Amino acid sequence: MRLSCPHCGPRDRREFTWGGVDAMIDRPDAGADPQVWSDYVHLRDNIAGPTRDLWYHDPCQTWLLVTRNTVTHTVTKSQVLPGAAQ
Repeated sequence: MRLSCPHCGPRDRREFTWGGVDAMIDRPDAGADPQVWSDYVHLRDNIAGPTRDLWYHDPCQTWLLVTRNTVTHTVTKSQVLPGAAQ
């Protein structure tokens, strides 16, 4: 699978680290109930089809929001994660 970095262009997937689905952005509050944190860390949907994932491009240290299909591995969009510090 190839992902496109807005800074570096198309790259092999091995240059990236998967950071989870985009729902990982919505973290519970620090003082949230332990069960809420447990659910956040351990419960995931295993989506077959279109999804939005977080990917970290190691060489340029950029977080990306990637829209892709988990069945076909087709990437339809790749953008710098809004609000992410570089």
